[in-house]
Order: sequence, then C-alpha cells, then structure tokens
Amino acid sequence: MNENLRILIVDDEPNSTNLMKKVLEKKGYSADTENISSKAKELIESGEYDLVISDLQMPEVSGLDLLKVKPDNCHFIMVTGYGSVDSAVESMKQGAFDYIMKPFNIEEFAIKVKKAADNLNISKQLIELRAQVESSNSFSNIVGKSRKMMNVFELIKNVARSDINVLIEGYSGTGKELAARAIHQQSARKNGPFIAINCSAIPDNLLESELFGHTKGAFTGAVDSQRGVFEQANGGTLLLDEIADMPFHLQSKLLRVIENWEIKPLGSDKVKKFDVRLISSTNQNLRELITQKKFRDDLFYRISSVTITLPPLNERKDDIVPLSEHILKKLSAKLDRQLSLDSGAIQTLMRHDWNGNVRELENVIERAAITSLSDNLTKNEFRFITDGDNPDSSIDGFETAHGLKDLEKLYITKVLAENGWNKMKAAQNLGIDRKTLYKKIREYGLE
Repeated sequence: MNENLRILIVDDEPNSTNLMKKVLEKKGYSADTENISSKAKELIESGEYDLVISDLQMPEVSGLDLLKVKPDNCHFIMVTGYGSVDSAVESMKQGAFDYIMKPFNIEEFAIKVKKAADNLNISKQLIELRAQVESSNSFSNIVGKSRKMMNVFELIKNVARSDINVLIEGYSGTGKELAARAIHQQSARKNGPFIAINCSAIPDNLLESELFGHTKGAFTGAVDSQRGVFEQANGGTLLLDEIADMPFHLQSKLLRVIENWEIKPLGSDKVKKFDVRLISSTNQNLRELITQKKFRDDLFYRISSVTITLPPLNERKDDIVPLSEHILKKLSAKLDRQLSLDSGAIQTLMRHDWNGNVRELENVIERAAITSLSDNLTKNEFRFITDGDNPDSSIDGFETAHGLKDLEKLYITKVLAENGWNKMKAAQNLGIDRKTLYKKIREYGLE
C-alpha cells in the first residue's frame, strides 16, 4: 500500500525536506516536497495528499495554520524543535496524528510514518466496509458478505416471489425476525402489515386467543372483543416466532387454520376468511421434537415448504467487521458520537467465540462504547471478553451503576487501579490525554 500513499513534506529548509524525502524513499514511500508554506497550503486544500509532514515554525504560514485546512481523511505529523513541544502537543489536540522533535532519530521518524500509513489504510478499509454495509440494507438491516449469508439472501429473494410457507431455523441471536421481515419487504405484500408473535412469551391459556381472537365475554376477563394475529395480518405477513414452544393441543387447531385459511374466534360461531403469508421460526430442532412426540409432523410439513437456516456467527466470521460497523453506526447516532474500531479491537472481535451470535456482538460493542472515553475503540475496551470475564461483572459495581456517568467513573477507576494509579499509562490505555484524565479525576473525586 506504500506506493498508493500520497505524502507531502513541508519545511522552509530544503535540506530538511530532502533528508526526510530520502528516508521515506528508502522505506518504499514516495513523497513530494514544498519549501514555501503558502504554496503548501494550496496543495493541502486540494485534498491530493493522504499524509502531510510539516514543520511547525515557518514564515508566512505556520504548521498550525496548515493543520486547520487539512481534509478529514488526511493525517498530519508535526515536526518541531525542542523549545516548541507545547505547541506540538497543542497541534495534536487540534487534529494532528503525531509529532516528532528535531533533530529526530531516522528510525523513530520512519516508525511514526508507518504508524500513520497503517492507520490510514485501516480507515480506508473501514470506509469500504461501510459502503458494503449500506449496500446490504435492502434485506431489512441484515448485514453480511460471507458466502453463507449470500446464499441466505438469494434464498430470501426466491421465496419472497411466492406465498409459500417458510420455516426459519437458527440459534438465538442469529436474526430470524430480521430474515422474516426481509421476506415480507421483498414480497408483493410489502405494503401490507407485518405481524410477529412470540409463542414462548405468551401463557398457554392466552395464546389461542392471541392467535385467533375472541368475542366479548368468551372467557373470564374478556371485556371486549379482540382480533387475533391472523386477522390483524390479513393482506400481509404473519411470523410465528419460536413455534416449537406452542402447546401440543394448539398445534392441531393451527393445522386446521392453515389448511383452510379461516379462523373461528373464541366464543363465536362465525368463520372468518383471511389472506396471510405465514412464516414460522425456531431455535430448536423440530425433527427431534417430532420423534419425542412434542411437535406434530403434519404441522411441520405444512409450515416448512421451504426452510431457511441462518448460520451462527462463528460460522460467518467474515461478517464480524461489517456487522460491527453497522452496530457502531447505530450507536453513534444514539450516543451522538463518531465511534470507530482500531485494528487491535477488530482482531479481538475476530478471535472471540460468539456463542450469543449477533445479539452478543451488539451487546459487547455497546458495552465497550459506553465505558470508553474515546470514540476510537481499542482492544483495551474489550478486555472483559478477552479475559473471559462476565460482561456484567468485569467492573465492580457495574450492575448498580445508573447511567453513563456512573459507568465512566467506574471504568476510569478500574483502569487507574490496573496501572497502579500511573496517570500517564492510564491515560494512554483510556485513549485520552492526561489533561482530560486529570479533569475526570477531579470531577469524580478519585484522588
């Protein structure tokens, strides 16, 4: 990637720019030089350069002035003399990526440039991934680029063309309801209602009424008539989520409803016709339940004309990065921040065993975001999964914390303790400068 990196070196001393240019060329980079800072300003404003290495003190236009006109996708390394360290630090607060003091060590200089180049490359990759995420939103926010998910998307497109009954299988947290919504949105019924009911969340004695409806006085507590979900979904799509948990005696009634596409509400003698696309989902193996006499085989064949199996996240790890980007985008809007992941954080997420699937990934990233003072999440924010800790107990007092302020206080205290109250190291691990850390220490009374 070195040959694709556009570098501009700015210094009013030609010997200095020539030296830096030679160092970079030996490391495989190509760089342009400019000794007149006013001309350098025009070059930087053009947006042609990815990385600018600029002297801080120059006549006409200073390095800080050049920093103010840099595009968002451009990194700055400030070069300064020993007596201007405070100004260099100030430049980093204003958006410089790094700084180096004159006379500089050549290897240190090369390392800083490589660090900036690596960061730029990662940023470009994440921008490309964001574009991929955006392009996958046609499936109701189902994000994925792996071969297994591409097969799922293709199957969704195919089954959406007809009203055939669909069974969606998958572990908890794999996105079964999202897949059902995608089928609905891709179908001719997309302008009709989409109704979802969780069969495991409703008491057995109320589920029949929820499914088929009831009339006033049909049973104790039925003070008004109520339409069931089949009637509510008329003209659209009905999702029976976790259908494996439906009581056995109700399964026979559901079978008759599906065979005739008509219902009789509780307490009524009138039969109502309806037009519904039926989708069922389960995190259990229905075939095993059939052998155990817990699920009707005739109902199984009725609801599973086509079966879509959603792969667990551990079998589609290519999707972890685009999923993380999608989650961060939603969190950024929710928290009014510009959240991102660095390369260390991405590697941590890729190595983790996601038994909780996408739902676990979302919870982990949200936890890391609200406990981090920096918008750029590093591997340090994900130590609670790499250490094998329970996310709810990796910070003492987490369960009793009220709001983000409490979480922030607890997290700062934890990092300070882990670093022996060395504020410089703690600030580095937190991804903030020492001034901000001192401010937080005073604010929360942590001395």
